[in-house]
Amino acid sequence: MSTFDLLSTVEYGGCSAKLPAAELSRVLEGLPLTPDDNILVGIETHDDAGVYRISSELALIQTTDFFGPVCSDPFDFGQIAAANALSDVYAMGGEVLTALNIVAFPADVPLEILREILRGGIEKVKEAGGVILGGHTIVDEVPKYGLAVTGTIHPDRIATNAAAKAGEVLILTKPIGAGIIMAGRRIREIGDIPYQVVIDSMKQLNKGGAVVMRKYGIRSATDITGFGLAGHALKMAKASGVTIRIFPAEVPVFEGTMDLLNLGCIPGACFRNLEYVETDATFGEDLNYEQKMLVMDAQTSGGLLICCDPDHVRDILLELAESGFMRSSVVGEVLPFNGKHLFVSNL
Repeated sequence: MSTFDLLSTVEYGGCSAKLPAAELSRVLEGLPLTPDDNILVGIETHDDAGVYRISSELALIQTTDFFGPVCSDPFDFGQIAAANALSDVYAMGGEVLTALNIVAFPADVPLEILREILRGGIEKVKEAGGVILGGHTIVDEVPKYGLAVTGTIHPDRIATNAAAKAGEVLILTKPIGAGIIMAGRRIREIGDIPYQVVIDSMKQLNKGGAVVMRKYGIRSATDITGFGLAGHALKMAKASGVTIRIFPAEVPVFEGTMDLLNLGCIPGACFRNLEYVETDATFGEDLNYEQKMLVMDAQTSGGLLICCDPDHVRDILLELAESGFMRSSVVGEVLPFNGKHLFVSNL
């Protein structure tokens, strides 16, 4: 295997390379829509995936995601990129059916690197219970990889980002801080062990979380990726017409994240996400700067943010832990809309 370092090809990798949410929202505003009664989830609420009804018993979930390298190792990169793309199906409560590879690859990089990326993706799709049917590859200066994914779900059991209800509790299934840790790794402020913990988390499928969601009839959820915990919570709050309150002190965090923030290691994506949320957010006076930037951190293949009945919290947390999400935590609550869609405070 070549010792070629994928990170040498890219400045921003993973979901931190997303277009700024505020700019993307302006671009999408006013685009013509195709009316169709079988579209159960379209682009109006900026949800994780689209859903199209095939019959009274079956709907298709369709999504795509791809990005540049988030780590040095090509096999790890393939696994992470695939897990990230598959996550959108799980955020809707669905099951993975098929996937297509999306590849951009430099002409001067050894093809054995591409083989390892694809092998990592195949492994994750297989773990998800799906199959890869093919794909498309082009030449580009920066390697990029991802999937176009089709999943299935019953039309009456879809979880969307537009169904959060006041009185529900918010559970997050994975720690955050991945973007900060990866930035810290670049400047050699993070050691091998905390770095590997983040790599392993990004490779973990959200499949087990979707199973728990289906069991408890969860109707509102999203996955946490490039817009950070605050950005994705805001999208959910806007789509649902509610206020979401996040308690930063209760959010699970990767080891080393807060130390890096105290050192001033703050990725650019944090500032872009802050620009997106600040108009629609209230920040408590108790909040320190590091906590504020933490919830802005772009995640790659992050966890699920699940809205659930308070009476089910204990059982859901237990079953999530049994499914491998050991650090699942209650991180907030859904409130009636109070003038701002997002409230970030520990008080």
